[in-house]
Amino acid sequence: MRKDVRILLVGEPKVGKTSLIMSLVSEEFPNVVPYRAEEITIPADVTPERVPTHIVDYSEAEQTDEQLFQEINKANVICIVYSVNNKNSIEKVVSHWIPLITENTDKDSRVPLILVGNKSDLVEHSSMETILPIMNQYSEIETCVECSAKNLKNISELFYYAQKAVLHPTGPLYCPEKKAMKSLCVKALSRIFKVSDLDNDGTLNDNELNFFQLEDVKNVVRKNLSEGVCNDGLTLKGFLFLHTLFIQRGRHETTWTVLRRFGYDDDLELNQDYLFPLLKIPPDSTTELNHNAYLFLQSVFDKHDKDQDCALSPEELADLFDVFPYMPWGADVNNTVCTNEQGWITYQGYLSQWTLTTYLDVQRCLEYLGYLGFSIIAEQESQAAGITVTRDKKIDLQKKQTQRSVFRCNVFGDGGSGKSSFLQAFLGRNLTDQKLIKEEHKSYYAINTTYVYGQEKYLLLHEVFPDFDYLSDVDLACDVVCLVYDVSNPHSFEYCANVFKQYFLDSKTPCMMIAAKSDLPEVKQMFGCSPLEFCRRYRMPPPQSFTCNTAAAPSRNIYARLTTMAMYPHMSPTDLKTSTFWLRASMGATVFAVLGFAMYRVLLKPR
Repeated sequence: MRKDVRILLVGEPKVGKTSLIMSLVSEEFPNVVPYRAEEITIPADVTPERVPTHIVDYSEAEQTDEQLFQEINKANVICIVYSVNNKNSIEKVVSHWIPLITENTDKDSRVPLILVGNKSDLVEHSSMETILPIMNQYSEIETCVECSAKNLKNISELFYYAQKAVLHPTGPLYCPEKKAMKSLCVKALSRIFKVSDLDNDGTLNDNELNFFQLEDVKNVVRKNLSEGVCNDGLTLKGFLFLHTLFIQRGRHETTWTVLRRFGYDDDLELNQDYLFPLLKIPPDSTTELNHNAYLFLQSVFDKHDKDQDCALSPEELADLFDVFPYMPWGADVNNTVCTNEQGWITYQGYLSQWTLTTYLDVQRCLEYLGYLGFSIIAEQESQAAGITVTRDKKIDLQKKQTQRSVFRCNVFGDGGSGKSSFLQAFLGRNLTDQKLIKEEHKSYYAINTTYVYGQEKYLLLHEVFPDFDYLSDVDLACDVVCLVYDVSNPHSFEYCANVFKQYFLDSKTPCMMIAAKSDLPEVKQMFGCSPLEFCRRYRMPPPQSFTCNTAAAPSRNIYARLTTMAMYPHMSPTDLKTSTFWLRASMGATVFAVLGFAMYRVLLKPR
């Protein structure tokens, strides 16, 4: 909502513009009326809408045309004052004032007009018969009010209507000619209905309606629209009908209150401040979803998982994103996270993708949460309340512990070394599954959960493009490095060795060498030393054998090891080499994977 309102009064000389302002301020008719009243400001605490209001007078005798044009340009609403006993002043409304205002305002920013018939104390009849055709002709005219500065009739109402025309304009909501809501308004209210329909049954029950502080409305809708109420809940048609009724009866502030609460601006676009709340992220910090955000996203998943199979079909996913202006997830997402046998995103995959978005592009995540109505449904100040900004990584290293839940592993390797397969194996896909992935749907990211000493963590794998000379800061910034070489290719290891020596030899980022395609015969690497000797020389764990050419899902132990290294970068390579260390980490991964799945099944039962 606007922070203040600027009202300009224009009209022919002697129609009583100045008298109206002075009668409002002093609450009595002035004996002496100057040519023009000074600009006055009514404080927020004495206005019905709690918004400071500036009232500006115009005098032909004291001001130039240029000054008038400037004031028209600055005004939020313009009151065209005429005298009810002066036909000429009424005619000038159409012949002079409306064209003048139209010429001096931006065509894209429509300024609402109020027609003000002053001196109603001097006549017995109303001017409305003459004015109504004018109102019907010009959509920018919000309303008309007859008043009297002399006996103070409708003075405060006049300025209330002017304020209301700015803060709760009819124009964006309703088309008087068609007697129907405009399409943008229908679109906005439809999104609000869908966000508020928490059980996704197509109606708003009493609890959901109470969210809008709307009581006893179902009977009104039921009387006027047979399809407006179903199973004692308000349907979308009923919801839209109700708001049309509010607007037609002059209660459009009710509709605006709902629209603004859900983030809409005066043009019925979602406000940038709503979609992108301020979130400060210091260097070397990362962004994660917090408990409240995960609970909200879980409720959104449950709401749209109609068949309760713990996965979202393409139709269910489209329904979930129906409140977005575009489809945010492409086909590559299905190759970034876990899916079921049909290729549908599972519950775990769904949360993983949200975790990935939050980590890589938190502004995009804030925007997405805004579309879903997180701040409103979760009753938070903004989407930023769903984000945890982690502390500086240097502090984690000093304290030798971390509260972070998401760890990034950048995967390096020459072309054909098996990097992509390594990513897909993390999602449970063997070589046979991977052959079904179309090239255009390939993803350079994979994210899934792992367990380290009983703690569930997210590991984010990023396949780095193998152009040795163009590694950016983003390519190098991570918690752990994976260097993949093909054991059956004699020239594959050299790339990994060179990447390590040039970029990671002096860094504190832990590195692991992956001996990929270990199901194939191993050949001697054409390098100065063997991969095992190289790892010993540079105090790295020995190369880890890996293959995804398996009948079942590939082993996940290696991913738990990578997560452990990312969590404990201060641990010495000697500690990391010990079999007991890896046994504890691997056992933790296996046991808690089983326990986690069992717990997940328990949690799903009431869904």
